[in-house]
Amino acid sequence: MIGVSIAAKWEWKATLKYFDKTDKDCLLYPYGMYFKINKKGKDIVFYQTGVRKVNGIGANQYMIDNFDLSKVLVVGTCAGIDDAYKPLDIIVANKALQYDCTVKEIEPLIKESFVVDLDYSKYDFKGNMGTIGTADKAAVMWNDYVEIKKNNITVADTEAGAIAYICKKNGIECVIIKGISDFPIDEKLEKMKEANEKQMSVYIENTPKVMNIIFDEYLDIFI
Repeated sequence: MIGVSIAAKWEWKATLKYFDKTDKDCLLYPYGMYFKINKKGKDIVFYQTGVRKVNGIGANQYMIDNFDLSKVLVVGTCAGIDDAYKPLDIIVANKALQYDCTVKEIEPLIKESFVVDLDYSKYDFKGNMGTIGTADKAAVMWNDYVEIKKNNITVADTEAGAIAYICKKNGIECVIIKGISDFPIDEKLEKMKEANEKQMSVYIENTPKVMNIIFDEYLDIFI
């Protein structure tokens, strides 16, 4: 069975709407809800994990153990970091890393032990690829944005790098498909509260658009 891992409530809401599901069509597990479909003759389980690394790891390990997953697709939104891209661009991550695992004042921001390389050579895919950086602290503050941009991170989220890591530990394939919902806003140019509210508003508006693009154009390629 193939797993599709979805973190945030807004992403999950958009997923239910896309597949014409309601809460009544879902089953419960310790981290949220899940439902199953068959697509192209393949059994797929879509599951909500909740946000941040601990939920992403726990939920995916649960699903790996209980549904004998052969592959995990991590789909959803992300913050844009590389300004060569724009909101609603989709990035398939060929490298996933965790950038909050060091004492950055005395160590490099990124340790190789927390970097996972992802190989998509068997797929007929020629779209955007890049590096996704994951931390428990979302990429909202401008100083964080500037720092991770210097480390050649393309997009950022709070789960994918940790899920890729746990998939590697379990010896199963991981595919990360993320759409840019928003970019951090320089709070020096706008008041911090207003900047954060503006970024959140853009995120909520763009999330269903991102999910629809992923399910329309990318799901069939990677299942």
